[in-house]
Formats: sequence, C-alpha cells, structure tokens
Amino acid sequence: MKLQGKTALIAGGGGGIGRAVALALAHEGAKAAVADIVKDNAEKVSGEIKAIGMDAMAYQVDLTKKADVDRMVSEVLARFGQIDILVNCQGWDRLEPFVESHEETWEKLLAINFKSVLYTAKAVLPQMISHGGGKIVNISSDAGRVGSSWEAVYAGAKGAVIAFSKTIAREVARYKINVNVVCPGPTDTPILRGFLGEGEAGQKVYDALVRAIPMKRVGQPDDIPGIVAFLASDEAGFITGQVISVSGGLTMAG
Repeated sequence: MKLQGKTALIAGGGGGIGRAVALALAHEGAKAAVADIVKDNAEKVSGEIKAIGMDAMAYQVDLTKKADVDRMVSEVLARFGQIDILVNCQGWDRLEPFVESHEETWEKLLAINFKSVLYTAKAVLPQMISHGGGKIVNISSDAGRVGSSWEAVYAGAKGAVIAFSKTIAREVARYKINVNVVCPGPTDTPILRGFLGEGEAGQKVYDALVRAIPMKRVGQPDDIPGIVAFLASDEAGFITGQVISVSGGLTMAG
C-alpha cells in the first residue's frame, strides 16, 4: 500500500469524484478525513472507509468560509497529528450563457471552485512546511484548460485553480511539497446530469458527447482516483506543477 502511514484530507469527499478518491486513498493505506458540506455524505464515506479497516473521520464544513476551513484543519490535526495529503475535490456549476448570468452566480462559482482551494491550501501548507513535505492534488476540469460553452465563470475558476497550483508548486518545492492538478473531462456526476437534462433532448446531447470522446464513453468517478493516488505517493516525488487530463482523449495537450 503506497500511502501506508499517511493522512489525507479530502475536501468535497462526500460524493462523486471525492468519494471515489477518498476510498482509493484509504485502500492505499491512508487515514482519511472526509470533509463535505453535507454531513450525512461525509459520514457515509467515512463509514465505508472504516468498513475496510482504515481509520477515518467525517467533518461537515462550508469550504467557502475561511474560518470554518481553519477550524477543520485544526481539528484534523488534533485527531491525526499531521496532514500529508490534501485533495480538493469540491465543485459546483450552473450552465448558462455568460450574457444571461448574474453576479450572485459568479460569486458562488468563484467561492466554491476557487476560493475554497485558496483556503484549504493556506490552512494546510504551514503544517506541511514544518513537517518537511506533503502532497497537494487539486481537481480542476478540462473546462479550465480549453473552455466550455455555457460554463464561462466555472471554466475561469477552474483555470484559476490550474494557475494557482502551478505557482504554489514553484513556491513550496523547496520544502519537498508537490502540487499537481487533475482535470477530469465529462464525468458522470450530478453536474453532468444537470447539463444533459432529462428525456430525449438530454439523451441526444449525451450521445453526441460520447461520439466526440475517442474512448466512446463519458468518465466515471472511479476513473479519477488512480492518478490522484499516484500523485499523492512517493512514486511521484519528482513531479510537481503538472496538469493531467482524464478525459478519454477528448482533450489532448499540444
């Protein structure tokens, strides 16, 4: 188990990709702090981790509030002593043309998708620096790499996560802290379901999306954790500031 003896904080770990990541890290030997705004979801995933014989705690938190994030990190440190791995899995989107969007929506999109990443990094990094190392993996989106219609502010926020992660990677490399980004493509989550809509119209959009993906399917939450677990491990000790897409080939770096 490549993460034996490590402690991971999974922000947004109560469902979808976050749940899959939390379980994968636990299977690799990590103790897990599962943080989510929905208490029941965090507790359910924590229970699943305990059921495989690994230590876990659930924490209800609003990641858009810095004071709440600081309190969470303090309590996780009190429970486990250190945080070796931070994974930011939180996300939210509303699909609409930019010219029809409103500032209240922008603020929510930026708070959940970007500012929360600032808060968790600011809270965790001092402890990683004093401890002499750590791994941060931020889940962004291919929308942040290449843009995506009707997701202008979401794509902007996810692009900001990429730029922030690269910059922090440069700043903290001297402390043996690795910071990398994973960008899922279209993945079967509530966000995608909301985009597709219901009924025949939604199915047509889904079918067109599948045709555009070289591997001829959308991603599943379980497609993401493998690369996250690798980047969180000592095997990736010389990899930092990188952006890796998990999209079935829909987007490819030039």
